[in-house]
Amino acid sequence: MSAEFDGLVAVVTGGASGIGAAIAAELGARGAQVAVLDRDVTGAADGVFGVVADVTDDASVRAAIEAVVEHFGRLDIVVNNAGIGAQGTVEDNPDAEWQRVWDVNVLGMVRVARAALPALRRSPAAAIVNTCSVAANVGLPQRALYSATKGAVLGLTRAMAADHLREGIRVNCVNPGTADTPWVGRLLSAAADPVAERAALEARQPHGRLVSAAEVADAVAYLASPRSRSTTGTSITVDGGLESLRLRPANE
Repeated sequence: MSAEFDGLVAVVTGGASGIGAAIAAELGARGAQVAVLDRDVTGAADGVFGVVADVTDDASVRAAIEAVVEHFGRLDIVVNNAGIGAQGTVEDNPDAEWQRVWDVNVLGMVRVARAALPALRRSPAAAIVNTCSVAANVGLPQRALYSATKGAVLGLTRAMAADHLREGIRVNCVNPGTADTPWVGRLLSAAADPVAERAALEARQPHGRLVSAAEVADAVAYLASPRSRSTTGTSITVDGGLESLRLRPANE
């Protein structure tokens, strides 16, 4: 019996660590040939094709996509996962920081998709999956800049889905809640009381824990799968119920 992604080639940006590494591993386990684009690919999993690339540099992105297509002869799936975090209210970050985060989180996806579209148009099972965030739909404190970029990613996903549907390219996104990633780990390490901060983040999500990278990867794999041919222009939220549930305290 053939695997779900047999014969398909996938690119995962930011795929050398965290959620990106979990996505690359999951797609590979399901039969895809996987290329990882990252600024440092030394941490990429065995068996993936690592390409050094910077999503803020259009020439770097185009060269990386060309390298993947040359290596595998095709490209079927793009997972736009590269992104960075930001803290603070609208007062707390200068213009330069807004531009830096926007350049990675939004324009980075634009550059990768733009470079990949010619190859995707030749695929019989083309799909783009963008890593968005529950912050696109939920007002979280101290996340003004980050939330603005992820709101843009959600809107971009839907617009791209409309633009490319008739070309046979599906576009969707996944919206993780607070996930157990290296970035969150760094935030916790910098907190005055890391244990209390972690407990607060876990309690914010109704299922009482951080989302795992593997859980996000499973959602991405569903959206990228050729079995999901009627799924486009949508998002899957993986947040333990944060966006939609309002539970009473457990002791009531």
